[in-house]
Amino acid sequence: MRPARFPIIAFRRATFPALILLAMLPLFIGCGGSHKQAENSQEPAAVKDSIPPLGFFTEDYLEKRGTVKSGETFSGLLTRLGVGASAAYEMARMCSDSLFDVRRMRAGNSYRAYYRDSIATAPSFLVYENNLVDRTVFRFADSLDIRKVSRPVETVRKYADVVISSSLWNDMTSAGSSPLLILKLSDIYAWTVDFFGLQKDDRFRVIYGQRECGGELMSIDTVYFACFTRDSTQLYAVMFDQGDGGNIYWNEKGESMRKAFLKAPLEFRRISSKFSYARKHPVTGKVRPHTGVDYAAPAGTPVVALGDGTVLSAGWGGGGGNTIKIRHNSVYTTGYLHLSRFAKGIRAGVRVQQGQVIGYVGSTGTSTGPHLDFRVWKNGQPINPLKMESPSAEPVRPELKPALDSVFRVRLSELQTLSSF
Repeated sequence: MRPARFPIIAFRRATFPALILLAMLPLFIGCGGSHKQAENSQEPAAVKDSIPPLGFFTEDYLEKRGTVKSGETFSGLLTRLGVGASAAYEMARMCSDSLFDVRRMRAGNSYRAYYRDSIATAPSFLVYENNLVDRTVFRFADSLDIRKVSRPVETVRKYADVVISSSLWNDMTSAGSSPLLILKLSDIYAWTVDFFGLQKDDRFRVIYGQRECGGELMSIDTVYFACFTRDSTQLYAVMFDQGDGGNIYWNEKGESMRKAFLKAPLEFRRISSKFSYARKHPVTGKVRPHTGVDYAAPAGTPVVALGDGTVLSAGWGGGGGNTIKIRHNSVYTTGYLHLSRFAKGIRAGVRVQQGQVIGYVGSTGTSTGPHLDFRVWKNGQPINPLKMESPSAEPVRPELKPALDSVFRVRLSELQTLSSF
């Protein structure tokens, strides 16, 4: 039996420290295993250290989307979503014009209702989309509250390269740019490009900024640089603000992109009748709009074109007698009524220059005496010629020409780089 004890004695003497370690090993293993198991059993906690824009975490709720129905009132919407009558009444009472005017809730506008869970009968929050940017948040959980929230708006720099093949509208859309850019271009090039007479292979290249909210277009903000190309001719336009509240678009020579109108289309004695929507006609005695200005002048007084343009029509205009209409650009059209006769060569389709004689004062049509009835239309709507803002034709100020040249070179280099891609 002695040999059986030897291993035990030897074990005790030689490995006593190890025995202690072995005895403690289950503790280490147990602690380590227990700790690891705890780590594995815990889900990563969501970090919510700041209040979200809407004032609550949407992921904590069940979202239901919808739109306001035709004829639906604010209280009716709340009731439809499950809000109790007393809460709906109190919330409507809390609304004010500064927070939310219930009378301005529009059919078709979207909303998002947030419920605590699938069995909740009333929403905890309602988010009404006033427009692309503004939201109104109504809280029903815990206590009633109303708050306004605006989504961030940013200006994104863009580039457009459009070659005319069918129409500027279609080609602008096909190029991936908004047709709203056309309005900006037509204003800048109104005096140098006839947007009604664009030809195949005409080309617009534009560097511009557009305002976006949530990736959706709000408006075209600024056109920084543009180039219109027809055949080998290039018409540049660079934005450069002199700070005087006037023109901000120039060509590479520092010349204004806008041309000035004449103050009046003739030498007149007096203004016999002004622009009015309720004038008693001197012949018929009826009260009706007179969307022009009557310049009293002797018969035969030369009448000149207010600006460069194309004659749309030259003929009999009923009560207006002998009438000429001139389209100056895609924005402005002028009319000259009661003429005694037309100048030689004046007919539809003829190009005329600013100050060119187009006809002579008369009293044709419904008229009590020699005068010119002069009219102006802007974007198809009549405007008062006496209040029309005549675009400045003055060049950039001499002391600012070097700065304009520098901006032009930078923009041109940018345009050429973008065009090469």
